[in-house]
Amino acid sequence: MNKNDLEERLINFAVLIVEIVETMPVTKAANHLAGQLIRSGTSPALNYGEAQSGESRRDFIHKIKIVLKELRESYICLKIIYRTKLYKTEEKINIAIKECNELISIFVKSIETAQNNIKKELKS
Repeated sequence: MNKNDLEERLINFAVLIVEIVETMPVTKAANHLAGQLIRSGTSPALNYGEAQSGESRRDFIHKIKIVLKELRESYICLKIIYRTKLYKTEEKINIAIKECNELISIFVKSIETAQNNIKKELKS
């Protein structure tokens, strides 16, 4: 997967999050979780864009770790929304949970690879 494919997946994930949030009921709990999810669910795409302009390999890794942190937060939030049934379409929630989990796996591996590359550079 190249960086453009990953960027597109993150953008599509952000759009899916917006669609889910826009259909949530208007209750105290739903409003709280919707606000949290809209922030954490849209920020990975934005932070990934910022990471592409990292000033160094370490800066890139730091920014990618922020993407991972936000994805993990989104994952938990989506699970809470699912369990409390604060959604309109179960299918969209399930798709979002699955995609979020896959994105988490991709970024965990990306961070490991980037950190290993730094270690190799230091040994040379």
